[in-house]
Amino acid sequence: MSGRRLPVYLALDTSGSMRGEPIQAVNVGLQALLASLRQNPFALESANLCIVTFDARVNEVLPMTPVEHIVLPEIVCPESGPTFLGAALHAICDRVEHDIRKSSADQKGDWRPLLFVMTDGKPSDTYDYQQAIPRVRQANFATVVACAAGPKSDPAQLKPLTDRVLSLDTLDSSGFASFFQWVSSAVNAGSTSVGTAGGRELPPPPPEVQVVL
Repeated sequence: MSGRRLPVYLALDTSGSMRGEPIQAVNVGLQALLASLRQNPFALESANLCIVTFDARVNEVLPMTPVEHIVLPEIVCPESGPTFLGAALHAICDRVEHDIRKSSADQKGDWRPLLFVMTDGKPSDTYDYQQAIPRVRQANFATVVACAAGPKSDPAQLKPLTDRVLSLDTLDSSGFASFFQWVSSAVNAGSTSVGTAGGRELPPPPPEVQVVL
């Protein structure tokens, strides 16, 4: 047992447009994600999950927690409001600075963290979003994946954040289930490869999730 943690950050859009079936599908998808991680001994040993939601406010609904101890909160949405993605990214960078353990004489440091962002809209706080992009790059994430979900999202606005941009055509339960299933596979792949000499190769996404080139 290495004792080293693999920190995984999820930034989830909870703006008003996510009310109804989309947010219900997100909650179901998170439960499936957690169940899958608990079935993987590598993820169970190393993966730690932090969930941050964003609408007009940024909320850390799950602080960094080992997979085996996670009790998922119910994710809810306001009736309406903006999409403060920039503020959420700043908050996550703050958490990374606070959460990540560095190597010392007494312990090994954490593995490089993973970041998954899901939004069904466009950043309302454009200035903060632009300011957050270089902070994310400097935060030493091993992987940053951004998912543009639904017809109102704009994958082009996510490209400056990362070259790993995915898109979902719809906001239904099938699409979100596929996305979170893929996130589980990506985390499992990351938690497996941290103990090997190779890099972290992500699995190909399912047919419902398109890669934005």
